Amino acid sequence: MTGERIYVSHETGDLGLVQDLFSTVKNFPFDVHIALEEVESRQSRSRLQGRLANSTVAIPVLTDQSADSPWVNQEIGYAQAKGIPVLPLYDEESHLNGFISDVEGVSIDRQDLTVTIFNLLSRLRSLLEPLGALSVPNWYVRFPCTVPDCGTPVILEIDQSQTKLWKRHRNGNFLATTCECCHSTYVFDPATIGFVRRQNPTG
Repeated sequence: MTGERIYVSHETGDLGLVQDLFSTVKNFPFDVHIALEEVESRQSRSRLQGRLANSTVAIPVLTDQSADSPWVNQEIGYAQAKGIPVLPLYDEESHLNGFISDVEGVSIDRQDLTVTIFNLLSRLRSLLEPLGALSVPNWYVRFPCTVPDCGTPVILEIDQSQTKLWKRHRNGNFLATTCECCHSTYVFDPATIGFVRRQNPTG
């Protein structure tokens, strides 16, 4: 993955939901631009057109607040006019109308956002790095070791398919990676790639 950019279109009142959905997505090595994290007011939102124009994927988050939003609908139309793939996240199927009435999206399960995040990551993997006949996309998360006075870059490689990751999640079988310098182990949820805990070396 090199140079991919994701633009997230949403309404003001959905910012908290959007941040919850994309908190772990931001850990991957591509740029995630959440509209209202990057502007101070609705009036300056038009300045984000350049962000959208240079995006690899546009993700509108469609709720009762945003489904009829002029801003969100304008950004959907602009993305489609530029040939940018649109991946809608939606509360209700009725929100998939107009430009995206025939576009396959990801349903938001507010009772279990883990399912939504997993399905979102699944779709992003297929869009950003399509599976070859005999290959599995090699995704990774890079972060600095959080042990005081260490800070060594640590990489969690994700070389399993989404099906296998979900099975691991259901079985409580976490992903883990170890700092090569201080040997601390970092544990992650395989469904969301969310951080679970750090285990310091013993002995």
